[in-house]
Amino acid sequence: MSGSLNERLSQFEQHLRTERRLSPHTISGYSRDLNRFTQWCSQHQLTQPEQLDSQHIRQCMAALHREGLSGRSIQRWLSSLRTFFNYGVKHRWTPSNPANGIAAPKSAKKLPKTLDVDQTNQFLSMSPNSWIDCRDHAMIELLYSSGLRLAELTNLNLTDIDIKEAVLTVTGKGNKTRQLPVGRQAISALITWLRHRQELDNTEDAALFLSKRGKRLSPRSIQDRLKQISIKQGMQGKVHPHMLRHSFASHLLESSGDLRAVQELLGHENISTTQVYTHLDFQHLAKVYDKAHPRARKKDEE
Repeated sequence: MSGSLNERLSQFEQHLRTERRLSPHTISGYSRDLNRFTQWCSQHQLTQPEQLDSQHIRQCMAALHREGLSGRSIQRWLSSLRTFFNYGVKHRWTPSNPANGIAAPKSAKKLPKTLDVDQTNQFLSMSPNSWIDCRDHAMIELLYSSGLRLAELTNLNLTDIDIKEAVLTVTGKGNKTRQLPVGRQAISALITWLRHRQELDNTEDAALFLSKRGKRLSPRSIQDRLKQISIKQGMQGKVHPHMLRHSFASHLLESSGDLRAVQELLGHENISTTQVYTHLDFQHLAKVYDKAHPRARKKDEE
């Protein structure tokens, strides 16, 4: 079956839109990735899908890398190409998938942003003046106290918290539940919030944290509230829910050194996911060393 590369790309986009019914945002991502490839092919007089082999993919990838495209973006680009050529193999306009078996260059792993202990205390030191303030204070204390994901906080129900035992039951990824301790400050903030919650109208919703309308708070609402608190508390940047989770893990590991315990508390299935916090801990130790050790100062500082 004959057909130019651009014609095949148009057919593929139609397939994504009508058969797979993907969102416009997802289709736009595919188009952006594939247009990068077709533009490179056009520059090298490659117009037919059957002309292409793995060497062409590697050459285009190297060019994108030189242009500054990140390793993560190239991984996504390769994934788009594999999907496109798999469609071509299925419809027999290309004999094989030239993108198979090609690995993207590794990108530097970004360490999660955290607050230090003083910054955390600054953020949490709210003086609630209204029931909304009390709710927000309880939310941020709980996020930091128990290292919750945003979705875990959003899905909490009244029955998930045991105030007397200071224990929280959380449903995490993969629908797995775990029990978490809740700190003294978080318990105090929760008790205050629960008193206000009882006074609200339209509180039939089982959610632990409610909106003004008496409904479960959405993830976006919680993110917006933390953004406003960041401004009110004079933070240098926006504090988001996952930053409190990262800070919880980093501070706990810094104090205890118990990676397994941190893994269990965070609900990580694989300990390699938790090990990123050992790098954060080392960064903290390195800063202390550079600042305090007499032999650590740089020559231009002496």
